[in-house]
Amino acid sequence: MSPQIRDLDPHRHRTPMEGFFNWLGTLIGETLRWIVDLLVIFFSSLRGSLEGFISGLSNAMGINPSLFSLLLLIVGVWMLYCALRALLAGRLIATLIWAFLGLVVLSWLIGR
Repeated sequence: MSPQIRDLDPHRHRTPMEGFFNWLGTLIGETLRWIVDLLVIFFSSLRGSLEGFISGLSNAMGINPSLFSLLLLIVGVWMLYCALRALLAGRLIATLIWAFLGLVVLSWLIGR
């Protein structure tokens, strides 16, 4: 028999090493498949959670759920954070400036 026909013969006797490597390959393949399925489930759940969070945040604040609005929100909150840090450092003028800028950005964003 030629080598190609012999490999396709179902009655051919397999050695114990072939059975072991067949089992090992199946185990590794099933494990990788399980990991990929788990990651797909995780990222699809993460995407749904993120969409829900952004939708809830934008509805509560009365802003559009666009990237620009969310970036302005982050900038405004960052400015208020800088005002808090300046206040804790004892810099009154910097506190007033940062707080004023942060409130202007946030009020403009919410008032749009």
